Amino acid sequence: MYSRTPADWRETNRRRWDERVPLHLASDYYDLEAFRAGQDPLRDHELAEVGDVRGKSLLHLQCHIGLDTLSWARHGASRVVGLDFSEPAVEAARELAAELGLTPEQAAFVAADVYDAAEAVPDASYDIVYTGVGALGWLPDIQRWAETAASLVAPGGFLYLSEFHPLTDVLDDATGSRIEHDYFARDAWIDDTPGGYADTTTPTVHNRTVEWQHPIGDVVSALAAAGLRIEFLRERDQTLFERFGTLELRDGAYRFPADRPRIPLMYSLRASRESRESRESRASRSEGGR
Repeated sequence: MYSRTPADWRETNRRRWDERVPLHLASDYYDLEAFRAGQDPLRDHELAEVGDVRGKSLLHLQCHIGLDTLSWARHGASRVVGLDFSEPAVEAARELAAELGLTPEQAAFVAADVYDAAEAVPDASYDIVYTGVGALGWLPDIQRWAETAASLVAPGGFLYLSEFHPLTDVLDDATGSRIEHDYFARDAWIDDTPGGYADTTTPTVHNRTVEWQHPIGDVVSALAAAGLRIEFLRERDQTLFERFGTLELRDGAYRFPADRPRIPLMYSLRASRESRESRESRASRSEGGR
């Protein structure tokens, strides 16, 4: 149901996420025992597109319980910082970091709203600002998000975003073949479905959610307006869960049957900030040409 944004949207969503934290910690979906044993939850395309993180600082916005954040530390990032608005999620992430033997200097977690990230995180900027799947839909103002995220990208660094494709939010849940919702809707989507993606059986109390869909054009334009250069935008015909009843699990990902036309189910982008050296060199060349 589309609706005007309720004044309590942030608290409504926080209550739901706070309640889900213990369910997620105990779920097979997150499988903490496998994670502790070394299993890597990062997706192959993320590892390939982010590249070598050894010796780099990384900020993970909307990190939830921190599995992806800590995985980047395992891949060699010199310092990772995760930020999430759920206190229980942040506390769980801190406990996991300690279990892995990481110090707060190596892996720090901050409880704060993503729009307040620039004031809340311990460093002024990071080599990599990372946002994983399922994050943007919880934010009403994509331009404000882009400005905040871009302000935390160090010169010569980049922002990396991996997300579910907004096209999936306008199609029918059963087949993914009929358009049922407005792709360009600006109002909030209000839902009261109990449970969640990681646990569909445990009874839950705080079920109301307030979400938004953001067309890809809005995301790209907001990041460009915030001063970042778009390096690539890639769409994928696969997703991480059975978003539509007709999807099939093939090669470790959910896809439409081979006899159906494909549509994008996920996308990723990388946007960089010019290094000081490059900026100075460009300025020098410009002055020399006068």
